[in-house]
Amino acid sequence: MLFVPGAGKKKETEEVDVVIIGGGPAGLSAGIYATRAGLKGVIIDKGIAGGLAAEAPFIENYPGFFGIKGEELAAKMKDHAKSYLPIIEMSPISKIEKKEDGKFFIESEQGNFLSSAIIFATGTTHKHLNVKGEQEFYGKGVSYCVTCDGYFFKDQNVVVIGGGNSGAVAAITLHGIAKKITILEYMPRYMCENAYVKKISELGIEYIKNVQVTEIFGDEKVKGVKFIDKETGEAKEIEADGVFIYVGLLPQSELAKSIGVELDQRGYIKVDSKMRTSIPLVYAAGDVTGGVAQVIVAAAQGAIAALSCYEDLRLK
Repeated sequence: MLFVPGAGKKKETEEVDVVIIGGGPAGLSAGIYATRAGLKGVIIDKGIAGGLAAEAPFIENYPGFFGIKGEELAAKMKDHAKSYLPIIEMSPISKIEKKEDGKFFIESEQGNFLSSAIIFATGTTHKHLNVKGEQEFYGKGVSYCVTCDGYFFKDQNVVVIGGGNSGAVAAITLHGIAKKITILEYMPRYMCENAYVKKISELGIEYIKNVQVTEIFGDEKVKGVKFIDKETGEAKEIEADGVFIYVGLLPQSELAKSIGVELDQRGYIKVDSKMRTSIPLVYAAGDVTGGVAQVIVAAAQGAIAALSCYEDLRLK
């Protein structure tokens, strides 16, 4: 049985076939497939397993579910994976070292592992606007998660910055909670799927295109957003009690980079069709590889990575 360290105990080093770093859909899927293939593995997550999927207010395009909350789907995936292998949460990894025998030493807050292979399923994190007031008012009206914080703005005015699919879903979710919802989009066109454009229109959510946000202002808490109309150059502002920022994602690829895994120009991990990286027996899956950031894609890539790992460890 795999040793899972407890709080306050001396760290021991457990030998496994594969360490899966990250407990989102890609990592959970990889864990299921790796274990079913006969590999001894463990999933390590620096936070709570589920990934950004758990923050999605609702998911309507995952086969088998006509509509499900992200946190519910993530919980189902987590429970499924836990029936196969240990999931260690709240355990940031401080070091990965490749040994002379080719194995990898992984040091984490809750335990150390010696592994023949690694699957990076570290996902992405929210990109920041980097405008005045964003950091100052974080937690005082500025948020990156409508599922976490949307209810705090009941009957108030809210601005969603970013009109892609994530921003559109956030705005739709806020309907029925907030008094008024406005989407601010940098591009001069709708950046979300047609289904969301239609829903936004039906709900009376304002979608302002071709603007550049310059400041989030307030005193002790958020009071509004300043922006420039890119077509006319006119400076404008809109009153808001809450600001939700959905302007893209950044790959969490630092650990992979630390052991020499090749990244692309944007910082995503480069993989082949079998999810193999530039280093033998190191794989990557999910959003950290770039491409289409969807739960179903992440889950599929996790399965591919695990099966490739099995093939490389057992069949060669």
